[in-house]
Amino acid sequence: MDQAELTTEQVLKRDIPWETYMTTKLISGTCLQLLRRYDKRPESYRAQLLDDDGSAYVLVFVNILRDIFKEDTVEYVLALIDEMLTANPKRARLFHANSLANEDTYEPFLRLLWKGNWFIQEKSCKILALIVSARPRNQNGIVANGEASNSKQKLASIDDVLKGLVEWLCAQLKNPSHPSRGVPTAINCLATLLKEPVVRSSFVQADGVKLLAPLISPASTQQSIQLLYETSVCVWLLSYYEPAIEYLATSRTLPRLIEVAKSSTKEKVVRVVVLTLKNLLSKGTLGAQMVDLQLPLVVQSLKGTSME
Repeated sequence: MDQAELTTEQVLKRDIPWETYMTTKLISGTCLQLLRRYDKRPESYRAQLLDDDGSAYVLVFVNILRDIFKEDTVEYVLALIDEMLTANPKRARLFHANSLANEDTYEPFLRLLWKGNWFIQEKSCKILALIVSARPRNQNGIVANGEASNSKQKLASIDDVLKGLVEWLCAQLKNPSHPSRGVPTAINCLATLLKEPVVRSSFVQADGVKLLAPLISPASTQQSIQLLYETSVCVWLLSYYEPAIEYLATSRTLPRLIEVAKSSTKEKVVRVVVLTLKNLLSKGTLGAQMVDLQLPLVVQSLKGTSME
């Protein structure tokens, strides 16, 4: 079967020889016990295990991804994690449990972005984005890392993780690993991650802004509308970041946004485009450009509709 078309359900039908891995000392006896308790069990039973001792299972999964390179096993463990997080995205917090403070829970996923087939890449991207977004922060939005002595190391490592993830996302926008899913996966991830200042700056430095413009065009199918919406969200998030605005001004982004505002029938798309244009209105020459592109007429036509 083409790895690109594998589904989580198909992967989870496999039987992985955990006992063999223990015999060859690739997993420990404790690890085997936990896997036996968890693997192939009903969802409700697994949910209880995760509620009781979720970080122990996360540690098992991360260790397997770190130590075992057999493709079908890597796919299987990623599918287990994906299933666990899809059922309850808040479980991403388990990767930040105090008991895992000395574990590099990001590294396996970051490495697999570049090493694996599409199934492995897509799952690693999705999981990594979720666990990065779930990291603990204090009231000021700064990542909370306990002791000040190790906070610099942690912050440096999270910056590196985010930069590595942005690098992969930009690579997908330029040369997707999967013909139909590479770009939507990258945009979906960016629409979440561009809330992070370090992601915005990395994305601009990687010359990523110009990669968004071609994706801003009137859409008709449900899939393309979602891609347009998420791309528009990316541009909206970047419109709050001064260094990105220069790129937005010099690319074809502005006329494309106005064209979408003019022609799109999807309210959520038009709303985010209008919010973006509102942010850009007072920036440099963008206001004048908008007038030249007949934005006032577009706004006039939107008045009186439910999108006003």
